Amino acid sequence: MRKVLLSAAVLIAMVLPAGVLAQDGLEEARILLEKDHDLDAFQKAIDLCTAAADSQPDSFEANWMAARAYRLYADEVKQRQLSGWEGICRDYGKKGMGYGEKAIALAPEKVEGYFWYGTCVGSYSDGVSILTALKEGLKDKTQTSLEKAYSIDKMYNEAGPILAVGRFWSVLPWPLKDKKKALTFIEEYHSHYPDKPEGLVYLGEAYLDVKEKDKAKAVLEKAAASDETYYSDWAKRLLADM
Repeated sequence: MRKVLLSAAVLIAMVLPAGVLAQDGLEEARILLEKDHDLDAFQKAIDLCTAAADSQPDSFEANWMAARAYRLYADEVKQRQLSGWEGICRDYGKKGMGYGEKAIALAPEKVEGYFWYGTCVGSYSDGVSILTALKEGLKDKTQTSLEKAYSIDKMYNEAGPILAVGRFWSVLPWPLKDKKKALTFIEEYHSHYPDKPEGLVYLGEAYLDVKEKDKAKAVLEKAAASDETYYSDWAKRLLADM
């Protein structure tokens, strides 16, 4: 009789319970998600997190991490302006929203589900347009999620909820847009992270919205000098239009 040789991975899967394998996958995904601007790492994290969430649908950690992985991948593709980035933002944003919603339902007292759900809506909106997202009724749920994240732990993910709420009020079309509220939150973020190019660009736009051109110029010039190409180029475009 011919012997069948099994791979180490198959043998481990036969011996260890699914929960152990899922947790190992999440630990690996956690490391991958800390890599900056690494699409391959983000995609592998997506695969690991979604596999864990599928095998353990009641895992809060697996679901919010899956939402985070989808958001990071979509945002990186957008920043690189890769071919088909809008479709990726649409699809990955939508999938991330689904995992974020599951995380919220599993642990409504924790920040992660609300924050990553809200930011995945941002990616989805990048893909389909803000107007389309509004027509689909996403405004109130996104606002509630981001404000809830802010109230639970506004310093989570390097003050991500502060910046996200500010940006939310900044990008809405008239008459939903609230320029003063946007500026208040983005200035709060800036007080914690005064050198972050993303925050500087958003602050510059917020100052321009309220006709504070001198303040806008100062922060945009700082952003334009950064080594983060996506935001430095954005700042340069805004400066050129002033």
